[in-house]
Amino acid sequence: MARRAEGGTLFASSYGKVTSMCVDPMEKKPLYNYMPGKRCLSIGGAGCNMRCLHCQNFAISSIPTGRRRSTYVSPEDLVAHCRREGLGVIAFTYNEPMIWYEYIRDVAAVDPDIRIVLVTNGLACEALLRDLCHIADAMNIDVKGFTEEFYTRECGAHLRDVLDSVRIVFSEGVHLELTYLVIPGLNDSEDEVRAFCSWVASELSSDVPVHFTRFHPDYKLTDVPWTPVETVLRCREIGIEEGLNFVYVGNIIAEGPGDTFCPRCGRPVIRRFGFSVDASELDGSRCSNCGFDLGIVRRRGPRGSAPGRVPGTSVRRTAPGARRVPSRSRHSAIRG
Repeated sequence: MARRAEGGTLFASSYGKVTSMCVDPMEKKPLYNYMPGKRCLSIGGAGCNMRCLHCQNFAISSIPTGRRRSTYVSPEDLVAHCRREGLGVIAFTYNEPMIWYEYIRDVAAVDPDIRIVLVTNGLACEALLRDLCHIADAMNIDVKGFTEEFYTRECGAHLRDVLDSVRIVFSEGVHLELTYLVIPGLNDSEDEVRAFCSWVASELSSDVPVHFTRFHPDYKLTDVPWTPVETVLRCREIGIEEGLNFVYVGNIIAEGPGDTFCPRCGRPVIRRFGFSVDASELDGSRCSNCGFDLGIVRRRGPRGSAPGRVPGTSVRRTAPGARRVPSRSRHSAIRG
């Protein structure tokens, strides 16, 4: 939200007004192929540029600035707090970071060694988004469904705008992961999920990680039930069938479907259970069994230095002759 000061200058009334701050595992963003097992300082403000009926953070995203208790934190103080926590990554999350553009830019300018992560719905004008691509080291973008009808009815937005943003972020070489919240009866048909996975593989890369997460009733969709676990696992199988190398599930406690598998030999190189992470089978970003480079970002480098970045082109794809692993062998039964 912007206000006009004396002299006609516009300023963001939400600038630096923090509603939420927490130290989180990177996997909570979710980012699985970016600094696995590390922590970040998560921060959120108030407001959003979508109006999703299923919003799980509606208490801060759907309330006007000034009607939610907040604390002003200067860019310098935020970076200093991050350093005191022994962290090197700030994740702008909880509400929509795109509406905090000026604040994100100023935080990044305080310390070039601080990594910036954005968890976003992807709704942004091109110029702003490309500027943020030169600031952010990683983004997780929600693709909330794969039909225009779903987006206009449930989110008050347009699918094509989000997909354009995903293409831009990918082309700029930012580490990119996508999240698809599976909502029963609204965006969970196999045809829609398959179309989404096929689009990722053909328009982006088979190496872009995709997270299928389980819906729980919230905000204005309290009459919609929890997503069946079997549905979320089936979405993962569809992603694998469509050639995606890194397909994960979220909001489910299970052994297997949250693991990272080597696309060449099929060995699990990162095992996860909840937010517990074991990356002992990785040698840097390579599989310790066959030596295949999975392109996983393990440590902070200079901003904009994620491996495999080739602006304007596809990132590294699976090596010729890489063996696909049947989906049934890549997750075990749900516990409990």
